[in-house]
Amino acid sequence: MEANLNKGIREVIDEFPAVEKILDEYGIACGPCSVGTCLLKDIVGIHDLPADKEQEMMARIAKIIYPDEVIEIPQVKRKVEDQPKEIKYSPPMKKLVDEHVLIKRWVALIPEVINNLNVESKEGRQLLLDGVDFIRSYADKYHHAKEEEVLFKYFDEDLDILKVMHEDHERGRSHVRTILEALERKDKAAIAEHLNAYRELLKEHIKKEDEILYPWMDRNLSDTQIGELFSEFNTTDEQIGFSPDKYEVFINHLEKKYLQKEA
Repeated sequence: MEANLNKGIREVIDEFPAVEKILDEYGIACGPCSVGTCLLKDIVGIHDLPADKEQEMMARIAKIIYPDEVIEIPQVKRKVEDQPKEIKYSPPMKKLVDEHVLIKRWVALIPEVINNLNVESKEGRQLLLDGVDFIRSYADKYHHAKEEEVLFKYFDEDLDILKVMHEDHERGRSHVRTILEALERKDKAAIAEHLNAYRELLKEHIKKEDEILYPWMDRNLSDTQIGELFSEFNTTDEQIGFSPDKYEVFINHLEKKYLQKEA
């Protein structure tokens, strides 16, 4: 079992596909990950399952890998023994989680935007341009910049979990570029395809950050580092060059346009 704990999760899942389903049941969604080189033992540590759940999950995985053997499950060493019922974020992580709220509101609106796509009228095209501006300015320059240029620098950026986050950001940027190219061609099908792909990407990305990455980072940052991080976040916000408030106005407008009429 020790040898498999030191294997990349994609290698383990490829060899034993049933492992993916077990991980899913414990809220560890490694299947969709496009990198998949995190070690099995590191995944357990990062998700910080309660000790009894960890042992239970690993015993089930061991039965898949070694169906005819009785395997002693090694305890994975962690700083925190039991998962708290409610995640308590440090001030800088709470700031990022709070920024996710507005991004999630935009993500929730994307199906309505797709259902009402209009690439022929000036108003319809402008709505899409405004949506792209929200993604590029608020989600990327305002939010992702604090992660990539500040937060991730406190850790080894060769860590697989950070590679996954970087790759998610780049995939999102690629979808945005394709949406703009499709808008130039007035290609509604391509716009809808990539808006929906962006939506699915961000839903999973935010979940990974809120529930896995940020709590793990909080456990590994000192009080001094947390204070420095919060100060750097504030400095970054002051230098952004625009007010994020305008994007809340944009989201409020879309919610009124699409959601309140359904109430």
